[in-house]
Amino acid sequence: MDAAAVGTLLRHGEVEILGRMPWSSNATYLCQLTAGTEVLQAIYKPRRGERPLWDFPSGLDHREVAAYELSQALGWDIVPMTVLREGPLGMGSLQRFVEADVEQHYFTLYENELLHDQLRTMCAFDLVGNNTDRKSGHCLLGLDGRIQGIDHGLMFHQEFKLRTVIWEFGGEVVPAPLLEAVATLAEAETLPDALARLLDPEEQAAVRTRARTLLRQGRFPIDNTGHRYPWPLV
Repeated sequence: MDAAAVGTLLRHGEVEILGRMPWSSNATYLCQLTAGTEVLQAIYKPRRGERPLWDFPSGLDHREVAAYELSQALGWDIVPMTVLREGPLGMGSLQRFVEADVEQHYFTLYENELLHDQLRTMCAFDLVGNNTDRKSGHCLLGLDGRIQGIDHGLMFHQEFKLRTVIWEFGGEVVPAPLLEAVATLAEAETLPDALARLLDPEEQAAVRTRARTLLRQGRFPIDNTGHRYPWPLV
């Protein structure tokens, strides 16, 4: 199914909840979307099922969509298409379901050097977006061989709160193509509209500050504290 058809189903398809996803801290549902003869599975995260956090403002569904828009703005396409819309349980995010090898996650993927460039891209994405919850299981190896990132509700905080399992590239020079993409955000006067409308002004400014920092340093950071890991790791 091409991107236009996926977008149409996500935005306008009839939503049927198939079941609740296990082990999710917030309400997360597997759904089936239909429009005519077209059918698509998606992950639905209604805002009313969000568990409040003391160190993050509400609106995790907005950040799920913002993560997709950041991925698109950078030209990396590493987050499944995600939209905001009304569903059976109210407003929330709907994300294309990724058919993946469920035995694979970041720690197993890292063992394959052929996947390192994709993992470096995910690392750079998390740095610019300030991901505070990149667990190993949030890196999916799709059946097409591409790595996709999921569960991005805890991103974009204006304070630097990075927590990730991706530290194996620490100290390495960031590949030039990644820096070139980051420069498009760092050097622009404003963020793309599709991304900016999902973030408040302070969050928008912080995205560009982090992008400029990565450009200036030119290397993946090293965690000397050992404290910047999420829990659980997988």
